[in-house]
Amino acid sequence: MTVHFTDRPDPARTDAGIVRASTWHVGTPDRQRDAVEAIRKAWGSRAWPHPGLLSYSVYAGEDGATLLHYSQWSGERAHQDFVREGRDARNADIDAAVPGIERRGLHTYELYRSGLRTEGDTREPGCVVIVDAEFDGPDPARQRDWIDAVFEALGNDIRTPEGGISAHFHTSTDGTRVLNYAEWESAEHHIAALAGPGEGIGSPSPLWERVQKYPGMTGGGVNRYTPALSMRAG
Repeated sequence: MTVHFTDRPDPARTDAGIVRASTWHVGTPDRQRDAVEAIRKAWGSRAWPHPGLLSYSVYAGEDGATLLHYSQWSGERAHQDFVREGRDARNADIDAAVPGIERRGLHTYELYRSGLRTEGDTREPGCVVIVDAEFDGPDPARQRDWIDAVFEALGNDIRTPEGGISAHFHTSTDGTRVLNYAEWESAEHHIAALAGPGEGIGSPSPLWERVQKYPGMTGGGVNRYTPALSMRAG
């Protein structure tokens, strides 16, 4: 199998058993660009490493210092096979080109629920927003209940935020985290949605207050990224 470069992954694909998400801290915008190019070369010069790797995508952080990595796998065994047989050589090439990369926060997720784009919507995401929620201990039922609360609050908003394309909520397999992979037309659309309470995301209401003050939620964050590189088997 060869490497095929694509525009974007499909976060809602039904054959993905797990998702692995992590960030690399590279320090500067120049090193962001150099690291993306090093990843492209390290992967493009080799055969696709495993049939159980369904997609691998990289996104440049708005902070100019980080890269988000989002990969879809048929299951945990496929990922372990890759770690054992194919990861080190690729990472060695990347580290030789861009020394000093800090690899942080690797977590394993399963897709729980998606808010999909409407049929016929052909917009391409210019921005991916990652929303993290962290809880004080493992509780899969709580993870799902929090996500359902978000959907209830969104459904109660008067209007859909302009520029929003889709949202894909993942639960960590250790029961402690939620990740929302949200596609937007642009970062500006997301910024405008956050700045307009009452017209979209987080409008003042008891439903959104329940989301924001959910019992046991200890932290989280919102970070914007620009799609930089996406690959699948060719």
